[in-house]
Amino acid sequence: MRSSGFDTVTSELFQVRLRRLMYVVFLAFAVLTLRLWLLQVVHGPEYRVKSENNRIHLRDIPSFRGMIFDRNGHLLVDNRPSYNLYIIPEDIRDPLPLLRRLGELLGIDPAAVRAKLDKAGRGQTFRPVLVKRDLEREALAVVETHRFNLPGVIVQVKPQRHYLRGQLAAHAIGYLGEISEVQLNSGRYPENRPGDLIGKSGVEARWQEYLNGSRGGEQVEVDAAGRQLSVLSRKPPVSGMNLALTLDIHLQALAEEGLKDKKGAIVALDPGTGEILAMASSPAFDPNTFIGGIDRTTWKRMVSGGNYPLQNRVISGQYPPGSIFKIAVALAGLEEGLIDPQEEVFCSGRYQLGSHTFRCWKRHGHGHVAFHRALRESCDVYFYKLGRRLGVDRIARYAGMLGLGTRTGLNLGSERPGLIPTSRWKLKRFGVPWQAGETISTSIGQSFVLVTPIQAARMIGAVFNGGILHEPKIVRWVGKGDRTGYRFEPTVQSRVDADPRNLERIKRALVAVVNEPHGTGWRARLKQIVVAGKTGTAQVVNLETEKASKDGEGVPEKFRDHAWFVAVAPAGAPSLAIAVLVENAGHGGSAAAPIAGRMVEAYLGGRKAGRDRGSRR
Repeated sequence: MRSSGFDTVTSELFQVRLRRLMYVVFLAFAVLTLRLWLLQVVHGPEYRVKSENNRIHLRDIPSFRGMIFDRNGHLLVDNRPSYNLYIIPEDIRDPLPLLRRLGELLGIDPAAVRAKLDKAGRGQTFRPVLVKRDLEREALAVVETHRFNLPGVIVQVKPQRHYLRGQLAAHAIGYLGEISEVQLNSGRYPENRPGDLIGKSGVEARWQEYLNGSRGGEQVEVDAAGRQLSVLSRKPPVSGMNLALTLDIHLQALAEEGLKDKKGAIVALDPGTGEILAMASSPAFDPNTFIGGIDRTTWKRMVSGGNYPLQNRVISGQYPPGSIFKIAVALAGLEEGLIDPQEEVFCSGRYQLGSHTFRCWKRHGHGHVAFHRALRESCDVYFYKLGRRLGVDRIARYAGMLGLGTRTGLNLGSERPGLIPTSRWKLKRFGVPWQAGETISTSIGQSFVLVTPIQAARMIGAVFNGGILHEPKIVRWVGKGDRTGYRFEPTVQSRVDADPRNLERIKRALVAVVNEPHGTGWRARLKQIVVAGKTGTAQVVNLETEKASKDGEGVPEKFRDHAWFVAVAPAGAPSLAIAVLVENAGHGGSAAAPIAGRMVEAYLGGRKAGRDRGSRR
């Protein structure tokens, strides 16, 4: 009985415990089922995407940027392969050890990379973040050796801009820089992503849309270490259009050689079309410097160091024109009937206005001079007297007619208009009336007058091409294969409303400047090519002593005169117009004219020799 009772109690206890266990098992299965339902049904699509993204990476394929040539087909800018280091943030759990490791191996700043990852990670799922561009061969070997210890790190080969000739034509071509957040958000760069390089100046910026091309992409299967296993699909990129400049690279090199170790600008153009054949600004810079990025110290030195190598002085340098401005004053005097070409004016070397004495550059004067000799020998007193009779407003009208004081329309960014003052301008600007003495200074290109080198070249070109002001252009064509983005066509911007006989008188005098005895531009004279031109010596500051104004001795370099020379050749049917400006170099006849002469001889002399050889064959 006891045994039977004991069994009954034990059985009942066992049944209770069994039921409790069944409840626990049932509850566990219920929780597991609920969890599976949540994972598969509720969160299934989300985890499925994450799983696929962890296995399949979408990679951008940037397009090859279009190449840049000169007018004769010489390659100036190309692309070369660059090994770039990226990190995929989602592939790393703890970034700090990885960043420290990269710092030890490659010298990368962990804090700077962490900031990049934090910034780029917003809304950029599984998109590689650029860490270091253009790895050197040794650095690439280090990364590949430690690949298993660098989760989330990948190396991709990208095309990188290569400026084959360094500084040559740097201001015309421009440079690339990393796209900013503001630019990305502007909507003007739909084909670009964070870390991309875009044009920041010159034709690289102006023709960015055409040069950039369209990016492609590919789906890549990777393993747990991020190594590529296979390419699942691929959309090839479309390379950018190529671009041909109007520049002649040999003439460009000669212009830059002429400015070596100097500050200044040279521009040469075809006065019959407006095509720019050379555009040199010194000091210059190497666009390759910007590809890998530059540090703040270097950037600060470039933009505020005093030399301003990034400034394109051809279009944004504003200088007093000195005596090259006499071309405009001469046209005004002839057109207004105030010049009798045969009438002589006496130059004693000085002109008195009230208590102030205005000096001629020739200390003892030129004696009796008529129009032709006055322009040939650049007699200041002749133009003082003429300017006084004209008045500043009439001078300004004819200067504007010749394209001075207004932007030329060359769309390379940062072009400045210069300044041609009027009596109304001064009253508005300073609140005081115009003074007679200011007209005297204006008549020889001083006082408030400012022009840019490209305006000066276009001015003398218009005098010799029949009075046509073309819009300067620096691109001949943009295209690739059957795709065409642009082809050059001459654009007439305005015409000089002047009597052709008066233009002819000025032309004869400008030929005399270079080719007749005592002409101030005789150092540009050539044996087989007739060059016409005008010298200019522009004061930077008012020099107090006659001796200092004559030879510049004892004057700090930054206060010395600027040297100008503008020229055309051949004078009878010009195909080349040049403006040379050398800062703080002294007299235009000695410092600027020889540079122009060498350029004319090399450019036109070489073409003539080629024609002669062709005729003999």
